[in-house]
Amino acid sequence: MPLVAGVDSSTQSVKVVVRDADTGALVREFRAGHPEGTEVHPDAWWSALEEVLGPALQDVSALAVAAQQHGMVVLDEADHVIRPALLWNDTRSAQDAADLVVEGGGPVRWADTVGSVPVASFTVTKLRWLARAEPDRARRVRRVMLPHDWLTWRLAGAPGEATTDRGDASGTGYWSPARGEYVPELLELALGHAPDVPRVARPQEVVGETYAGIALAPGTGDNMGAALGVGALPGDVVVSLGTSGTAFAVSDRPTADPSGQVAGFADATGRFLPLVCTLNAARVMTATAQLLGVDLDRLSDLALQAAPGSGGVTLLPYLDGERTPNLPSATGSLIGLTRDAMTPPNIARASVEGMLCGMADAVDALRAQGVQPRRILIVGGAAASPAVQQIATTVFDVPVAIPPPGEYVADGAARQAAWALAATKEPPEWASAGLTVLEPTPAPAVREGYARAFATVHGASPTP
Repeated sequence: MPLVAGVDSSTQSVKVVVRDADTGALVREFRAGHPEGTEVHPDAWWSALEEVLGPALQDVSALAVAAQQHGMVVLDEADHVIRPALLWNDTRSAQDAADLVVEGGGPVRWADTVGSVPVASFTVTKLRWLARAEPDRARRVRRVMLPHDWLTWRLAGAPGEATTDRGDASGTGYWSPARGEYVPELLELALGHAPDVPRVARPQEVVGETYAGIALAPGTGDNMGAALGVGALPGDVVVSLGTSGTAFAVSDRPTADPSGQVAGFADATGRFLPLVCTLNAARVMTATAQLLGVDLDRLSDLALQAAPGSGGVTLLPYLDGERTPNLPSATGSLIGLTRDAMTPPNIARASVEGMLCGMADAVDALRAQGVQPRRILIVGGAAASPAVQQIATTVFDVPVAIPPPGEYVADGAARQAAWALAATKEPPEWASAGLTVLEPTPAPAVREGYARAFATVHGASPTP
């Protein structure tokens, strides 16, 4: 049986799954850690990948890499990395994003041109930061890549041609999903000159091979990989609760949201992936557990002891600033504390409700762009929490489906590798494991309390 491998090179770690190319059956998996921080030298990703690929790739025929979106990898004329990569969650380019929006003609023009209005996470804003803060380094830039581009390029035996895919390219801020092409004038607006950028490969193209002769598929961004791995179809909205929180939907048409709430990305198959991203998801629960001196299992138990609405306590969970809504300098706020309400169960539940209310706002933003959810698929590390699962039914108004725990980003990369190996029109149909489907039991007071708390602190609504 042919085997394929999928890589998920995320903020915190690298995961590799090896699967049967025909059935998708899991054969083996490996992982290694990445350093902490919002800037990381790409060599750290490469070292971690080398650590796990040795034992992973025996008898593997094809490989694809999915990785964190937006990260800025800049190379000089000798193809050496100029500086550590700025990651998606580095917010130092917030003012640069605001400047670019104005200089590029305003939010409507940006949305119409590249499908998204840039915020601090986008690669284009990090290039502007580089030009402003480190001009000598900026002048040396001859190539710009994303994390998955760079890793695929290294696997193919760099130097040489670099490739990317529609999905990851759509998160740069200088590639148009609707037109399927780069917009070099925006790249030059950000950096001061237009460096070389990777060729955008077809979704199922073989873009090269490793030194061992393993075929390389184009790879993609992590959210696009997750959509492919979970088997999302039009009508599905995937809510991913990892380091960041994302809500995205597979769509047959591009979107252009001038409010900046919805990023008009492409997916890994030739369709589109309108997406809303928050900076704060599973780590909100981790931080609350540390505050209460409990582990995550106990946090879940405590949260389920409290009633919906957490006794009037509301957490605005902007612990690391926020991307959506665009509040890069915001901090978290705990609203509604009284002597009676200030209990561990209420604090625990407020952390879960706050995280999920942010994601429910994200789903509403997708609705405003024409997405019609028929169900919510919750994935990511926090999806296994009983409190997350139960509280989600009070926040969302459509059925909530919980897939079995899995490495869906790596699975999507493996499925893309199998697609490239098969050279078929559509990705291979892999058997999907059973879903736990929970019917909605909406508690409107929860989201109403969240909206009031947001207005109290920020003087507006969390959605435009």
